[in-house]
Amino acid sequence: MQLPLVVAITVVATLLVVAGLASTLARRRTGLVHLVLAGVLEALLLLQAGAALLAMDGDTPADPPTFLGYLSGAVLIPVAGVLWARSEVSRWAGTVLAVAGASVGVMVWRLLELWEATGA
Repeated sequence: MQLPLVVAITVVATLLVVAGLASTLARRRTGLVHLVLAGVLEALLLLQAGAALLAMDGDTPADPPTFLGYLSGAVLIPVAGVLWARSEVSRWAGTVLAVAGASVGVMVWRLLELWEATGA
């Protein structure tokens, strides 16, 4: 796991949170901006997942099942958020995407913490 990639994911997740909350407060439906941000977030998460899986060896990270659980969850949350937001026709779709973005933002920092933890 690389810190610059974690920071990039956090920035895009934060932008998704802001866009989602803005559309909710403006009582608007989600649009192309939301989908693009979610797509970029998903691409970065897939890049992170691929890099992490390639870098895994016998002793990194200290708790592989927890790490893989967080990793798979982080990859699936934006997809679930977009699917839910697209099926939600009210203004609350933005809130769904904001929660998805916030969840991913927290999860990637937890992933980094798990990655850097020692087995001791």
